[in-house]
This record gives sequence, structure tokens and C-alpha cells, in this order.
Amino acid sequence: MKTTEGNDQPGITRRRFVGAAASITAFTIVPRHVLGGFDKPSPSEKLNIACIGVGGKGFDDVRNVMTENIVAICDVDTKHAAEAFKMFSEANKYSDYRRMLDKEAKNIDAVVVATPDHTHIPASVMAMRMGKNVYCEKPLGQNVTEVRLAAKVAKETGVVTQMGNSAHTGYNYRSVAKMIKDGVIGQVKEVHCWCDQAWPPGDRPKYNPPVPPQLKWNLWLGPAPVRPYHPTYHPDGWRCWWDFGNGRLGDMGCHMIDLPFMALDLKYPLTAEGEAPHRPMRKAHRAG
Repeated sequence: MKTTEGNDQPGITRRRFVGAAASITAFTIVPRHVLGGFDKPSPSEKLNIACIGVGGKGFDDVRNVMTENIVAICDVDTKHAAEAFKMFSEANKYSDYRRMLDKEAKNIDAVVVATPDHTHIPASVMAMRMGKNVYCEKPLGQNVTEVRLAAKVAKETGVVTQMGNSAHTGYNYRSVAKMIKDGVIGQVKEVHCWCDQAWPPGDRPKYNPPVPPQLKWNLWLGPAPVRPYHPTYHPDGWRCWWDFGNGRLGDMGCHMIDLPFMALDLKYPLTAEGEAPHRPMRKAHRAG
């Protein structure tokens, strides 16, 4: 997805789209009448924003764009999103982002996506195809195919987009990148990135408790394979499972690996190799 960090387009006045927990920073957008769909500019020049996923990190995001008009918010878990629902009581409330985008199509200019990772691309691509500007939390997608689709749609539609990465906008981050670019540590020949936090491998839950009444489990699953509800997945454990997240690589890797890419002007890798601790494969038993 393309980013717009700067004011380098002549003839267009850009405004800040205020940072969600320091991550929606440096994302700027043009006034509504420039983007199309409006005959006259709004006197206040405020944007009408819809937010998808407003619990946890999503609550940070919606609060940090509250200087604009929050016209609609969506979350599949009314308990997890209770603070946002209370704070933005005048916004229209939804549990299904598809219904929200359909119903609010004429009312919104931009969409903030802060769901678990597996719903990032479906929600973002739908919004972009409707001509809505999109800010999406990192990691952008579950795999390269999804990311390429998002980049393709963003280019085709011409909407303003950005993937959130809070560390990228920080003073310390940019200072380190500048020092490396300026040659303070000399020529860099090799880079190591690591994270001291890891999750142990786990097995599928052995029991299936009932779905909490405040949670629409099928909507939370979205494009992921159907499986019974369990609290190990929602609200906090979903990153441990490939169907919903990308582990520490998709979580902290977005921050750690981003720094050398910026400081050294790196491009796409030519090759990649993966290693993991050995775990004995379970034998599959077939009847008959």
C-alpha cells in the first residue's frame, strides 16, 4: 500500500491524520472535496471516519483520530469494545464491517482497520474498492499474495493508504537510521534482528466452552477456517495461531526488521530460508 509521508505533491493541501497510539502518524490526506464525491468542501474540513475493530489497540486508534468525525464504529465483541462504544456513543454501531461499509458508504471518507491480522486485507480491500482512504494496522496481510492484492487495489483506486508501524515514526528510530545513513558506524555488511519474547508451541484446546453472549464468533473468524470458540484465541491469544496471525515475526518483526530496511535502503530479498526447532511429527491414522 502506498504511503504519503510528506507534502511533496504540488497544488494539494495535505492535513495530518492524527496518529493512533503514535502509529497513525505521518499519514496525511487531502481535503474531502479534492478526493471526489463532494461538490463543496466541508466548512470544518473534518473527515468522516469509520473504525473497524475498536477494542485493545483499536481503541487507541479510534481515540487518536477523534479530532475528526467518528461516524461509525464496528466490533464483533461488545464487551471488548465497551469503552469505545461508550466514548463514541453518537457513532453508529455495527458488528459486521461489511454491513457498516455498505450502510455508511455515502457518509465516510476514510476507514481505520485494527482487527486481528487475518481480517486486515478483506476489510481494507473492500473499503478501498469503495473509494475510501484506508489506514491499516501492521502486519498488512497474512501472506505475500494478500499484500500484493492490497497494493494493486490501492494503485487502481488511487485512494490514500498507510500501514501502521508505530516505531517507524519515533524520534529514536529515525535518529538511529540517520546515523547509519551518515556512516557513523562505518560500512554495514551484516545485520541481525532479534526479539527476546517468544511463545512456546501449543496444541489445540481440548474442550469447547460456549461462545460468550457478547461475541459474534462467526464474524470474528471471518475468512479463517471454521473452528469452535475458545478463549485461547480471543481476545489476546490469536497471534499464536497461523490462521489468525503470524507469530512474533508478524508482530515484532514488523518493527525490528523495518529499521535496517530504512537505514540501508534495502529492497525485496532475493532469497529467504526458514529454520525452527525440531518437533516430532504426529502420525496420521487412517481407518480401513
